[in-house]
Amino acid sequence: MSSKPNSLPAHVAIILDGNGRWAKMRGQLRRMGHKAGAQNVKTIVRAASDQGIKTLTLYAFSTENWRRSTTEVALLMRLFSWYLEHYIDELNEHNVQAHVIGDRERLSADLIAKIERFETATEKNTGLVLNIALNYGGREEILQAARRYADDFAQKKTSTLTEEQFQRYLYPSAVTDVDLLIRTGGDQRISNFLLWQISYAELYFTDTLWPDFSPQDLALAIASFAGRERRFGGLQGEE
Repeated sequence: MSSKPNSLPAHVAIILDGNGRWAKMRGQLRRMGHKAGAQNVKTIVRAASDQGIKTLTLYAFSTENWRRSTTEVALLMRLFSWYLEHYIDELNEHNVQAHVIGDRERLSADLIAKIERFETATEKNTGLVLNIALNYGGREEILQAARRYADDFAQKKTSTLTEEQFQRYLYPSAVTDVDLLIRTGGDQRISNFLLWQISYAELYFTDTLWPDFSPQDLALAIASFAGRERRFGGLQGEE
């Protein structure tokens, strides 16, 4: 099986990397880089919507990011809280449906409440689907899915297991397979992001730091994707 070239990726996922280095290069505190990065989310969401992307998933905070200083983690949580509360009107204006994926157990009750309001306020929108990965880890997602399946199996709610069935246990099950994975900031690794969903994703790495990643940079990544032939394990030209 192969897909024809010049196709638009339906699902783009981005690892947002480089906020701290962006601030350091400007002689600023790391928090200024995070604020600039958060502001750029709005720009890229609009650009993805304008370019016809159906789903955009952004890696905002990983399960490993708790290892950072308590000061930086607290700042990031305040930043998430503020944007979840103040970004709703703009998302509705652009018909964007928003979800937050990840393990919520470690998040504060106030932040969880804001996440729920954020999702509810945009759930009827029919345009771009935006997934924000917050306290997300790919291994943990698969582990929790396996536990939920095991519970259902033990309770005889299910007796079979296919890829499609297992995917329903991931959070949320609506997150589709990724077509194009972009990482900003120069590093070339996937950092425990969407391990199940990126099985056949095309990878695109750029040295551009996340706060500087522009709609033009997104267009370049999409153009790179369009020039590739995706074979999904098949051979070129086979019927």
